[in-house]
Amino acid sequence: MQTLDVISVNLWQLLVSLVNLVLLFLIVKKFLYKPVKKMLETRQSNIEGQYAAADEAKKQAFADRDAYEQKLSCAKSEADGIIQSAVSIAKAREKEIVAAARSDAESIMRQAEEQAALEMRKAEGVIKEEIVDVSTKLTEKLLEREINSKDHKKLIDSFIDEIGDE
Repeated sequence: MQTLDVISVNLWQLLVSLVNLVLLFLIVKKFLYKPVKKMLETRQSNIEGQYAAADEAKKQAFADRDAYEQKLSCAKSEADGIIQSAVSIAKAREKEIVAAARSDAESIMRQAEEQAALEMRKAEGVIKEEIVDVSTKLTEKLLEREINSKDHKKLIDSFIDEIGDE
């Protein structure tokens, strides 16, 4: 029976090993597990904070993009309004300029017609005076001599020639 002594179980040794294991577990838990757990929780909260900040930045970027697009569309519509306003002002100014030009042209035409009529009256007056002068000269010549049909024809021809020359 000697072989049984080698396999025997020592309760005190088992109990001391168990107490030693429990003490070692408590010491490891106190000095290692809690700080590591605390460090992991801190790291987890930092990572979650970074994810939250990234999500917030993403939301802010989308909001900024939407605001930018809205401002851009407002700017485009405002630019279109300004262009339409400028076009309408230009058209109104064009109408004013054309109306003023027509008015000036009509005034110039009226003045030219009046001046032409005045020149025509002056020319008529000059022609009448010349006709009177020629008639007077013709009468003087007729009175100076007696006229026969041949002389009469010559006087008329010379009268016509004088009128044509003048």
